[in-house]
Amino acid sequence: MQIIISPAKKMNRDNDWMSARSVPVFLNDAAYLWEEIQRLDPVKQKAMWKCSDKLAKENRQRFEETDLSGDGAPLPAWTPALLAYEGIQYQYMAPKVFSQDQWEYVEKHLNILSGLYGILRPLDGVVPYRLEMQAALPFGSTATLYAYWKDRIWKELDRRIEGDKGRKVVVDLASKEYSKCIRPYIGSDVSYITCTFAQMVSGKPKVRATLAKMARGEMVRFLAEQNAQEPEQMKHFQGLGFSYVDELSRENEYVFICRRSKQD
Repeated sequence: MQIIISPAKKMNRDNDWMSARSVPVFLNDAAYLWEEIQRLDPVKQKAMWKCSDKLAKENRQRFEETDLSGDGAPLPAWTPALLAYEGIQYQYMAPKVFSQDQWEYVEKHLNILSGLYGILRPLDGVVPYRLEMQAALPFGSTATLYAYWKDRIWKELDRRIEGDKGRKVVVDLASKEYSKCIRPYIGSDVSYITCTFAQMVSGKPKVRATLAKMARGEMVRFLAEQNAQEPEQMKHFQGLGFSYVDELSRENEYVFICRRSKQD
């Protein structure tokens, strides 16, 4: 069973708590993107990043100060991916309080999809960047990152599933922007399960983005705590007041409803 999650826009560069232990599998492909982005003028960079002048300046500086193309990545200076991202999902996952067993679990089962790096293991070394999967590319022969990566991200994920015992399962805890990079390539031999975290509004489930991100992070932590090997174990998740609702769920979609009206 392999789990996919999205990255976060906000990142840090902190390797004091734990050092990176591996290099992203598509580092050379990331280095190509990095170099092409470096060559863009500031106007095109900002348009691609879709951000403020302040953030564009900050991101341009990041790209100018770091080189991804050298042989042998400087791992001690890079941050483990799972600790580099600081979004809501990662805050609620709280990897810094993982036990050794939980770290071993996520290393085997968790995958971070990335516009720049393609796919990451939790302890792959990364540097801060800004490049969303849906970004349009103003260089090269492909117009989008989806076209750039094609089926390579899926093939690598499928290779990792092949290493598992039993049936082939992907648990999708990512946003649609990122799951879109693998879904077109998944064959019928794979059980692909999405999780919907919602609240009931006027008798219908309604997804609230922030609450869903919180729940995705809590779900990853829950699965690591349980050393979950089968997707059915997710049905016991009760974090943040959520509970699995069988009558709203389907074979390939698990629906969790939050009964709380407010979150602490």
